[in-house]
Amino acid sequence: MNGAKQKPLLRALAGERLDKPPWWLMRQAGRFLPEYRALRTRAPDFVDFCLNPELAAEATLQPVRRFGMDAAIVFADILLVPMALGQKLSFGEDGPQLEAIADRGAVERLRKDGIASRLEPVCETIRRCRAASPEQTALIGFAGAPWTVATYMVEGGGSRDFLRVKSWAYRDPEGFQALIDLLIEATIAYLGIQIAAGAEALQLFDSWAGVLPEAGFARWVIEPTRRITSALRARFPEVPVIGFPRGAGLLYERYAAESGVTAIGLDTVVPLDFARDRLQTRLPVQGNLDPVLLVSGGAALEGAVNAIRTALAKGPFVFNLGHGVVPQTPLENVAALARLLAEPL
Repeated sequence: MNGAKQKPLLRALAGERLDKPPWWLMRQAGRFLPEYRALRTRAPDFVDFCLNPELAAEATLQPVRRFGMDAAIVFADILLVPMALGQKLSFGEDGPQLEAIADRGAVERLRKDGIASRLEPVCETIRRCRAASPEQTALIGFAGAPWTVATYMVEGGGSRDFLRVKSWAYRDPEGFQALIDLLIEATIAYLGIQIAAGAEALQLFDSWAGVLPEAGFARWVIEPTRRITSALRARFPEVPVIGFPRGAGLLYERYAAESGVTAIGLDTVVPLDFARDRLQTRLPVQGNLDPVLLVSGGAALEGAVNAIRTALAKGPFVFNLGHGVVPQTPLENVAALARLLAEPL
């Protein structure tokens, strides 16, 4: 067995049950770390920061150095893909802003080629992280899933009601399919170059999967994910893909059965018995501590961590949050989480 296969995260994603679950946290490199905030002053523009391999690699590795997670996830952003396709992107106090697209004509004006060259800085970040990572630390690459990335591209940023993107998908499904098809191909290319650069596992973030009814979920969430995982598995059969269809509810089970992902990330509200009985019997699960419990700490945190571990201990399992770390998270609570996860049940 080679060194990579011995890494706890990769063992769990391969279906092995471990006495102590491997762990990492979504958004673990970010605003809750003082060293990250200091690093950000060197590149105030967020896109420039993401595309600076020296700074992005340092941001990737900071939480692992401090807390000893079993995985580092490359510091980047899901909206680098639309930027590479030619859509204008900026970040302000209200989050990302893009030059919204609204029809098939706008899709046809996007750049179809050159993803690899425009996103080469992310690959250099990965190469630097692989060279500097601890021996047992796995390196995760990632991308936004096509539906979620499309919501930002069409809405021009974040949204509460997703009126523009859902209206287009319902009114002109074939025109909207052209955007999804473009994002599928771009995502396959992007994740492929991340693997070639050294990513050992991947995560597909479908953060807005839960806003669609079942028919839309099947077409715009499951089918694009299936096409991506199928293409990647044909080229890189040993690299696991974690799918995170946040908000999918009862459709988590259909996603697990049909999307082709290796493992499934659970959001905060997925019931543990459902995860154990309906999902973990099929594939490894990852999750799903409420990030606010990590802010609260104390007995509430300890009780929730133990409940999750107890419920999912008999199958392949990666401990994580049900969404990302929030900026208000006290460092001492993450350190306490690390200690809890190092203890046997």
